[in-house]
Amino acid sequence: MKRDVTFDSEGAEVSGWYYSPDTAPPWPLVVMAHGFSATKEMVADRYAEVFVEAGLAVLLYDHRGFGASEGEPRQQINPWMQARGYRDAISFAATLDDVDSSRIAVWGDSYSSGAALVVAALDDRVAALVVQVPALGEEVPPDDPDGSLRDAIEETVRSGSIEPTADEIRGPMPVVWDDQERRSSALKPETAFRWFTGYGTRSDTNWTNEVTLVRPEHPVQWYPGLCASDVSCPALFVVSPDDEMVRSSPAVARDAYERLVGPKEWVEIPGGHFGLLYYPSETFDRASSAQVRFLTETLLSEDG
Repeated sequence: MKRDVTFDSEGAEVSGWYYSPDTAPPWPLVVMAHGFSATKEMVADRYAEVFVEAGLAVLLYDHRGFGASEGEPRQQINPWMQARGYRDAISFAATLDDVDSSRIAVWGDSYSSGAALVVAALDDRVAALVVQVPALGEEVPPDDPDGSLRDAIEETVRSGSIEPTADEIRGPMPVVWDDQERRSSALKPETAFRWFTGYGTRSDTNWTNEVTLVRPEHPVQWYPGLCASDVSCPALFVVSPDDEMVRSSPAVARDAYERLVGPKEWVEIPGGHFGLLYYPSETFDRASSAQVRFLTETLLSEDG
């Protein structure tokens, strides 16, 4: 049902798990990566297990530079790099035995939702998109009447330089900290501190309470929502209306959702940003059930 796999992304060996369902192949597959500075062992694996039970194959991996994956610098969140990681994961998934390469979905949680959204916009191999508590920014993107900002984002992911300049890098700093006056951290709400220390400190998670942030300025700022107008595959947005993380503004998520041109579905699940990342819980069950329904209807039905 689950085996270790590796694939190359930007010159580093990325580590993941390949789950295969107990049904007849060929299988649709969901490419999954964890959210902000987490690892694949921190509840993303629980979502993968639910998907596999429903008859979907899954490729779940640690972002380059995180968890069990190789890559330097360690613990650096670079959205350009993570978007390329999704594309490399799709390429690898298409080589797996018994996988139907025409039915590959991408799944993103929190900050990785932006990268998943951009990849769904520029890569026609993506058959479905799922994002949960998407961290697409603090404010609605600027006007882009001629699409030049959107084009610059997508072209940078495809082939542009993604090495950050010195003024684009913040940190290193703790991911979470319990006293912001004594030491500031990347994520400040108490809910973030409770979740990361509750799950990240468990054995075998490979989590480190340190992160460096890349805030792209060149050639363009990171506005993933601008790319939503190029997403034509079916998309599911799972959003918490009371999300407390500043970069996970429900209004920004809604702006991106409204730009989608393909079939789309918006699901609101109260519980804050981390509510659906507690397992077992009723909130997890609601979120995973909505995603399973969407993915099976999209990838397993005769019309999908």
